[in-house]
Amino acid sequence: MKKKNAGGALVKQAAILAAASLIVRVIGLIYRWPLTNMIGDDGNGLYGIAFNIYLLFFIISSSGLPASISKMVSERIALKQYKNAHKVFKVSLLLASVSGLICSLILWFGAKPIAKFMDNTRIVYSMMALAPTLLIVALMSVFRGYYQGMNTMVPTAISQIIEQVFNAVFSIILAGFLLKYGVEYGAAGGTMGTGIGALMGLLFLVFVYILARPRIMKRVNRQNDDEVNESSVSILKTLLLTSVPIIIGSTIFSFTNLVDVKMVMSILQSIGMTELEANELYGQLSGKYVTLTNLPISISTALATAIVPSIAASVALKEKKVVMNKVNLAMRVAMMLAAPSAVGLFVLGDPILKMLFPKYPAGGDLLRLGALAVIFQSLVQVATAILQGIGKPNIPAMNAGVGVIIKILLNFFLISIPSVNIKGAIISTIVCYMVIAYLDMKEAIRRTKVNLEIINTFIKPLGAGIGMGVFSFVFYEFILWGTANNTVSTLGSILLSIIVYLGILFAIGGIGKEEVLLLPKGEIIASKLIEIGIIRE
Repeated sequence: MKKKNAGGALVKQAAILAAASLIVRVIGLIYRWPLTNMIGDDGNGLYGIAFNIYLLFFIISSSGLPASISKMVSERIALKQYKNAHKVFKVSLLLASVSGLICSLILWFGAKPIAKFMDNTRIVYSMMALAPTLLIVALMSVFRGYYQGMNTMVPTAISQIIEQVFNAVFSIILAGFLLKYGVEYGAAGGTMGTGIGALMGLLFLVFVYILARPRIMKRVNRQNDDEVNESSVSILKTLLLTSVPIIIGSTIFSFTNLVDVKMVMSILQSIGMTELEANELYGQLSGKYVTLTNLPISISTALATAIVPSIAASVALKEKKVVMNKVNLAMRVAMMLAAPSAVGLFVLGDPILKMLFPKYPAGGDLLRLGALAVIFQSLVQVATAILQGIGKPNIPAMNAGVGVIIKILLNFFLISIPSVNIKGAIISTIVCYMVIAYLDMKEAIRRTKVNLEIINTFIKPLGAGIGMGVFSFVFYEFILWGTANNTVSTLGSILLSIIVYLGILFAIGGIGKEEVLLLPKGEIIASKLIEIGIIRE
């Protein structure tokens, strides 16, 4: 593999997932609009708290499986051990069935005591509605990890879109139907859509496996019995050793969200707010800030998902230069996406909320304050994936532990200040991810021995993003003056800002031929850009 093309397959596979993630997040924004306008900030608070508790159980039951399975499968396929690769899939299915079922039962029967501990007894129905989903997503994670290990992100991408479409439709239908019984029932209806969507996504993945099984088994049966034949026990041991550090690291990240829930609800009520007032503030945090910042972060998550099997395969083949090129490319692409997203949310926070949630537009201050976190969270996603890909999943877990300790200490101090209140949770999140990003990137650079291109990776995207931000403000104010319509002004500003950002990047050399070649029809686009002098040969 030539260096210039070393990252081609990586970015193209990541692009498939990124496109799907973008579609999924856009659908998420679309359905959260009528859902928020139905259940309000109070319902969003109930939905968000229950969902964060569900996420913790999801992480424990299956979050480490996709990355671990994809890494193990890709390593074995790279070495042409097809029988062992398929055995990884079968062992993983058994493990996911057990862990998913146990976590489903715990969430169902433990809903009431958990709700009481979280100082919000109205989330019981939402948690019980989410409990069966844990078994479904555990099984789904195995299929996704298996396909990703075979270096195809298409089944995962399509299943994510199917999952979100059904989630969106049934969340709105069930929330609207149950809302007449109370906001807590409406929020539970919204969470029920998650399970229905997951079931549809799983059925699609199973269907793909049924179609592909004859070809998979043909490769498996072609492997000679005298070749390396791993036992199920050894595969299970390797799977656990690989996934447990990932689970611990992810659990720590999820724990930070639950820390926010517990501390926000208890501290805000201790300084004089009612449960409803505290819940509404948390609804702004989870239903608006988290939803909108997750849009750009999801693209980095897609990039990270593609990194793990890609780097793992290169490590197995001892392609050191290819690994270094992939690391550099992944970091650069992550920053090129995160920088303009952060600046855009900072500048257009209030207009975006007014456009999406006209009945409940509050929360723009949270979005502006937390925009910076997008950059650090994106870098953490990519750096963590790099470390997992080179077989060091314990390092991100330890670094996450350091970050969450800092977050807890800052939460205690900041949230209790009346003038800061809920903003304290966002400030602590920024500091938390800033520390983790620094520690993860330091280790990723040290262990891959990559010579990170600081100017191209960080300075140019940030500079172009800041320049774009100035134009974003001007565009919004100018269009608003001419149309007196917030939606038209916001959408117009976003569209023009994207064009300006790309223009600045091209002008300062932030995008070169290497990046353009990774785009669909990259050769044609690159030749045209070279012809008119925008990029160099």
